Amino acid sequence: MQQTDNRYFIINKPYGMVSQFVSSEKVRLLGELDFEFPAGTHAIGRLDSKSEGLLILTTDKRLTKLLFEGEIKHQRTYLIQAEGILSEESLQQLRNGIAIGINNETYITQPCNVIVVEKPADLFNRLRLFPDYLPQTWLQITLTEGKFHQIKKMCTAVGHDCKRLIRIAIEDIVLGDLKPGAVQEIQAETLFKLLLLEEEKRSLFPL
Repeated sequence: MQQTDNRYFIINKPYGMVSQFVSSEKVRLLGELDFEFPAGTHAIGRLDSKSEGLLILTTDKRLTKLLFEGEIKHQRTYLIQAEGILSEESLQQLRNGIAIGINNETYITQPCNVIVVEKPADLFNRLRLFPDYLPQTWLQITLTEGKFHQIKKMCTAVGHDCKRLIRIAIEDIVLGDLKPGAVQEIQAETLFKLLLLEEEKRSLFPL
């Protein structure tokens, strides 16, 4: 199989950093991470500055289209710290689909997987934005769509503000024990396999 000069990375984006290398605003940028990225590196999909966790970076301009515009709907999994104790009714609303605002229009979210989980291990609790003594629910949400601030809007729609959002997986790529701010390079063959994009990779890199 023909080799590509493109490079691929996964990072644990810290809280308070945008998913960009350049900005006209005074914000923390990806270039501040302790790693020398090659020219042309960019993020595939974004996490806003107040969200954390798994982010894919690459020099491959084709990967965004393959991952987010292809026929296969790719799963993304998040840990959510929600304010208050969610009822079973609220959980079912999130699972079945709920009305949120997108571009000044009402949008019904697609069905997704939502489960209540234990408070995460210390890796995710070093940053305490919401006091432990206040009522809260930790959720694991897996969905295949990514509207603007969708999960936060979903939580608000059932009356429970999202206090932390941590992306922990994109398909079979998992955050694991990668520490905030850490960078891990990953080979193209491994990346495409874990993202369920092996067929697409063969069309991009023919024999």
